[in-house]
This record gives sequence, structure tokens and C-alpha cells, in this order.
Amino acid sequence: MLKQTAFSTLSTLDPIRDGFRAAIARAVNTFGATSPNPSVGCALLDREGRILTVGVHPKAGQPHAEAMALAQARDAGVLDQARTAIVTLEPCNHTGRTPPCSEALRNSPVEHVWIGVADPTPQAAGGAARLREMPGGRDVTFLKDVPELTDLYRDCRALLAPFQRRVMRHRPWISVKQALDRDGSMIPPVGQTTFTSEASLMLAHRLRRATDAIITGVGTVLADKPRFTVRRVQDHAGRAKRLLVVCDRHGRLPADWKAEMEQSGFDVLTSTDLLAVPAMLADRGVNWAMVEAGPALLKTMSEAGLWDDWLTIRKDGDTDHITLQSRDESPLRLLRENACSLES
Repeated sequence: MLKQTAFSTLSTLDPIRDGFRAAIARAVNTFGATSPNPSVGCALLDREGRILTVGVHPKAGQPHAEAMALAQARDAGVLDQARTAIVTLEPCNHTGRTPPCSEALRNSPVEHVWIGVADPTPQAAGGAARLREMPGGRDVTFLKDVPELTDLYRDCRALLAPFQRRVMRHRPWISVKQALDRDGSMIPPVGQTTFTSEASLMLAHRLRRATDAIITGVGTVLADKPRFTVRRVQDHAGRAKRLLVVCDRHGRLPADWKAEMEQSGFDVLTSTDLLAVPAMLADRGVNWAMVEAGPALLKTMSEAGLWDDWLTIRKDGDTDHITLQSRDESPLRLLRENACSLES
């Protein structure tokens, strides 16, 4: 039974839906910038349900989404109008590099707090309980308790999936990207570097931007001398060095290529054991990794079950047919659905 709040009837859930959509869309743009922290968005609404501001957590060490939204509202002179906070992740309840967001919300005019998903980490969880604590408690609603908003609950789970995979399983979320021609081959025609459409290339570069690390094989390096840079979309300004793991069992990685990649902003690592790579990346705070490699490494990835979602781009005449398999709520699905915000 839905609790009676400012927007508790089905006919008045539209402001909540709009607020979550705005918070999620803004947070999706931070994929690849916040590691080892999650991507989080927060929207503040006035009493009539109008969006006053949307804040996101820009990167580790900077204010969380709730603090950003409150500060933006204060700077705009509208903080006193804020009555509802919509947050994709449960506000934290501990002091780390930033103060607890639960306290920041309690010290604001916000009366109602809507939460996308609970925080999976014991040290940060408990924000909802603190917000409800009397005296001065706030009304708190989780999306999982509102059947009419199940789609938004799924989106918030997808937004958190890379972070949750690392903190709960000690491995990043791993996305495989595979391009195939109409005959099922991954090899481009002679003289070409790709056979996919411009739209597919745009998606591939959005995925590179969103991930913290790339996994490839030494065979791919020797054959193609890939650069793995983000093009076609603007990369995160001032982002930390991205990890690039090359699976190389026999020490064949060219030293000059490694030096060039390090000069272009990558931290290049090698591994003789593909099965050890997920834990290696988790140790370095990687939330989301993508695989760009040839058939042999992809076959091993598939047989070992190391992937979380698998993007297949298959050339089909003059167009591409794109399919996405996923073991859980996929951040890549969310990235595709919110693509327009990156291209505008």
C-alpha cells in the first residue's frame, strides 16, 4: 500500500517519475568519472512537483549528489522551496571524504525523500533510517515499494550495477563488445578498420567513455595497434588514467606500443591469466570494464562466464543489428537509452 505523501496517488506520481528520469539521465553521464564511487543523481522538487535542480556526484572526493543539488538550489536562491528529494541511491550515513548526506537532507527544508535503491555497503547504509528518525524525521519512500514505478527501480539498479558488482563480488561489471559482419566474421575488409555504421561507432565510444578499464588480448595489439581512445563524444574532463589490461601469456607486448598508450593517458597492465583480471581490476577500484578483443579471448570470456552483458553489433545489409544480453539490470542498456544527452 503506497504511503500518503505529497505525491502518493497514481495520478500525481508524474512529478516523481520526471524527477527520477532527470536524476538518472544526469547520473548516466558520470559513468566513467566517479570510480571507485558509484554514479548517483539527485533532483529537488518544490511543493507542486516542479524540478528545482538536479545534482550529481562528479568524482571521488567531491560532494555527493545530494550535497550538490542542495548547494545548487542554495546558489540559485530556491532552496527554501525544496520539499521533495529524489535520489537514485540511499543517502549515505557516514563521514568519509564528505559529510553524511542524510544529515544534509535533515538540515534542509526537504520533507519527503524518494530513494531508488538501498546502499549495499554496510559502512554507508542506514541513511533512510536516519532520515526517518524522530524528532525531525522525514517521510521516506523506496521505489521497490511502489509497483507503479518498477521501471524506474530497474533503472536505478542498472545505474548502481557496476559499483555493486565490485563491492559485493570483488570484480567489476564487465561488458563485452563484439562486431560481426554478415558472415559472422570479426575481421574488417582489407584497407578498413571497421565495417559497422556511424551509429554503432558512436555507441562504442560512449561505452569507452563510460568504463574505467579496457581488457584486450596481445593478438589484437599485434594485429591492429589499437588506440582505444574516446572519440565521437567528449570524454570526461580531467579523468584519471584509464586502466588497460593486455592478456599476454608469452611476453609479446611491444614496448613501443605500451609507451605510446601510457603517453596517451592509459595505465597499461599485463596479465598471463584472464581469470585473475577481474580481481586485479577490483583491487584498483574499477567499477566497469569493457572487453575489446579478438575471437580467441572472447571465446575464453564466454566459456569462463566472465561477462555481465554482451553487446553484439552484426552488419545486416546497409544497417547494423544490435543485440544486448545481460545477466542483470544492465548499465549498458541505460547508456543506450540515455544516449541523446551525450550527443547534444
